[in-house]
Parts: sequence; structure tokens; C-alpha cells
Amino acid sequence: MLKFFLSKKRFDGDGGNILLLLLLYILQGIPLGLSASIPMLLQNRHISYKEQAKFSFVYWPFSLKLLWAPLVDSLFFKSVGRRKTWLIPAQYILGLGMMLLSSHIENLMNDSHVHVDMLTFVFFVLNFLAATQDIAVDGWAITMLKRNNVGYASTCNSVGQTAGYFFGYVLFIALESPEFCNKYLRSEPQTTGLLTLSSFLFFWGVVFMITTTLVWLFKTEKESNEHLIEDEKDHEEVEEERGVKETYKLLWHIIKLPSVKILAVFLLTCKIGFAAADAITGLKLVEEGVPKAHLALLAIPLIPLQIILPFVISKYTSGRMPMKIFMKAFPYRLVMGLEYAMLVWMTPWFKNKDGNFPSYYYMIIVVSYALHQVAVYSMFVSVMAYFARISDPSVGGTYMTLLNTICNLGGNWPTTLALWLVDYFTRKTCSIDGVGSCINTSEIEECARLGGECITLIDGYYIEMLICTIIGVIWLSWGKTVMNQLHHGTDKQWRVKNN
Repeated sequence: MLKFFLSKKRFDGDGGNILLLLLLYILQGIPLGLSASIPMLLQNRHISYKEQAKFSFVYWPFSLKLLWAPLVDSLFFKSVGRRKTWLIPAQYILGLGMMLLSSHIENLMNDSHVHVDMLTFVFFVLNFLAATQDIAVDGWAITMLKRNNVGYASTCNSVGQTAGYFFGYVLFIALESPEFCNKYLRSEPQTTGLLTLSSFLFFWGVVFMITTTLVWLFKTEKESNEHLIEDEKDHEEVEEERGVKETYKLLWHIIKLPSVKILAVFLLTCKIGFAAADAITGLKLVEEGVPKAHLALLAIPLIPLQIILPFVISKYTSGRMPMKIFMKAFPYRLVMGLEYAMLVWMTPWFKNKDGNFPSYYYMIIVVSYALHQVAVYSMFVSVMAYFARISDPSVGGTYMTLLNTICNLGGNWPTTLALWLVDYFTRKTCSIDGVGSCINTSEIEECARLGGECITLIDGYYIEMLICTIIGVIWLSWGKTVMNQLHHGTDKQWRVKNN
């Protein structure tokens, strides 16, 4: 594998750089995967969907990184390197933070009282550091790779983040589950899994420290993007050094571009139709009794698909109109959302008397996930390729980060809102009269303490699915028109200096 990448005949000698980008994106995916695993752990601790919505704010640093991206792009030590100035300390603090958190996480997630506010703050900080690392890596990718290899940056992003997310979510959830470990990995049952959240955090903290040190010592940055100078007739398209004030001015000029304004509205609204399906379906399956470890492990059969898809899709997103793939995948993803809702609704029918589910039920979930992932990755890779194509090289990481930030925000705000509104649309009651409506955590715990159970009269999940799907169908008609106009424009409409 290493010989394949490091051969000078492949990737025009960029194989080592592609491997490095892949590694950095894998590290970036670890805190993201851990952030996804926490809601699954909280779902079995009588946490309301409003509190789940509160925790979902931990993903927002990736949507707000635009606020400090100009600082990362313009303030640096030449002796260290433009990108390493920020990447190295961000990853060191991430590693130290995870090692420190490992000694306190058990208290924060105590069964008797979950400190949701503190958990949200801690993981918000971890993702803030990961977002800072993302700014540096996105900018480094543009200057690290040769012009004809820049398209591989989106592939490294997709594959790397997927691998890191897998380690932080799928692998952790499975090995943390005592039921899974006792059934498949042990001869004698124990009360805990092979891993605890504490030990997992400590391990990856150490990995961060070691890999960051190696990158610091052995990877140097070029002072200028020499391959761009050779490939571009106009040397003004080479990334320039600029101060903080100039960078923020430049950012403002980018935002004012008419094409960027239109694209921003497109990105901020395109994922409303998928919000309920993406944010709530997994939690609803856990609520219906599907073991969280089994749900996480169902992602394993999808790994080959998730690795292959970006490479396959990238062949169709290398032209002038990569977003055609995005628009073609959109209606299929809407349909898969409706299929998710039907799957949740039918889940109680598949449940055996002993509380387990038959193997064919999990096969249905795997097939559903696989079809959904095809649509998701088609949209993700195409939009990343589109960003790489339209970004002005003279702006460097700031342009790319702006587009990625808007894209992330377009996915995060609908997700948080969808989680927040589930309880609003839901009507529940306790089987014991006079306890309450079973909406907030205190009422759920009181009902359980008295020996009752919460009975759902109206499930807000299905109401949200219907609303989101209708919005998605309406958006699709508008989105096709907008993207068609952007595709038929010229490269000059994205260039800052020509505007």
C-alpha cells in the first residue's frame, strides 16, 4: 500500500502528500465520531430530545469556523509554516484535552445524573480544535498538492473523515457494549465492555500527541506554491501572504460576490428536507429497543462501499459541472428518508418476545443504510469537488473554508432544530395517572420511578418527516434552476480580484 502511494510514477510524486492529508483527516474524524457516540449513550439514560438538541451544538464549531479562519490563514510563524503554526498546537491541545477528559468522563455521565451542559461544553471545545485543524488542513491541501491533483483533496477529506468517524463511533460503541463483548468476544461474561469511554479517550489522546510530533518534526512546508506558478500563467493566482485586516477585508469581498451569495442560500437550505431522517432515525431505533452496539456494527458492511464510493464518484465530478451528481442524488435521498420513517414504524413488528430482533431485520437496515450512503456520498463528494474547482487560488484556505463553513452550517441548524421540535410535536402520557406528560427528563424519571411507562400518543418524528419531505420537494425545483445558472457561469464570477 505504501509503495503504491510513494511511487514517483503515481500522482506525479504527490503520493506521500496524499497519505499525509488522509492521516490528518482521520485524526479530524475521531472527535466527530466520539461526538456522535455520546447521543447513543445518552438515549438509554432517559434524556429528552430537547437535551439531545442541546448536545447537538457540539457540531457547530465546524459551522462557525469562518469567524477565526482568517486568523488561521494569515497569522503564522515562517520558521514553523503557515499551516503547521495552527495545526500543531490545535492537535497537541486536542490530545491533552482528551487525556484530561478521560479522568472525568465517568462523573459527567453518571447514571443518576447526566451533566448535559458540561458534556456539551467539553465536546464543543474539542470540536472547536478539530475545526481549527480542518481550516489548516483544507488550506494546506491546496498548496501541498500539484494543480492536477487538487481534486484528490476532497477524496482524502471524505475517506479520512469516514475512517476517523468509524473509529470514534462504530468501533467504540461496539467495544464499549458489555452485551456485544460478552456475546461475541468473551468466554466469560463481564459487566463492562472491552473499552470504556475513559480508556478510549486516553488512547486517542496519546495517538494525537505522537502523530502531531512526527508531523512537526518531519514535514516541511513550501514557502510558495511553486507548482501553481508553473501551471498558472497569471502569477496573481498564487496564494499570497496577507495580514489579518487584509484577510477579513478579502473575506468580505468574497461574501459580496453575487455568485457566492446565491451559492450560500443554496447550501444553507439544501439539507432541510433530510433533517428529521438524519438527526432522529438512529435515536428512534434505539428508543424502539434496537441495541446501539448492533446499530453501530451495521456500519461495518458499509465500509467497503464508503471507501470505494468517493473514488468512483470523483470520476464524474472532475468536469465543469460536478453538482449535476448532487442534484441527481437529491430526490433519491428524500425517498430514503421516507423509507427510514417506515422502517422505524415497522420496527416493533420485528421484535421477538425475548426482546431481540431477527437477522433479516438487520439485513433490511443494512440495505437501507447502503442505499442512503450512495446518495449521501454522491452529494458530499460532488459539492467538495465543486468547492475545489471554483475556489480562487489567490485567496488560499480562506475561500475553501468559507464554502465548507456554509455547507456545514446548512446541515447543522436543521439538525438541531429537528431534535428540538420532536418533543414539541410529540404527545406522551404516563401509564400512571397524575404523573405528567413524559416530555421532559424529570417527568420521564418520575414515571419510571413509580413503576409506570411512557406511552406515546402522537410521535413528533413522523410529523417532522412529513414536513421535511414536503419542503425538500419544493426546494428541489428551485435548486435545479439555481445550480443550472451557476454551472453555466464563468470562472471569473468566482474570482475576487476580477470583481
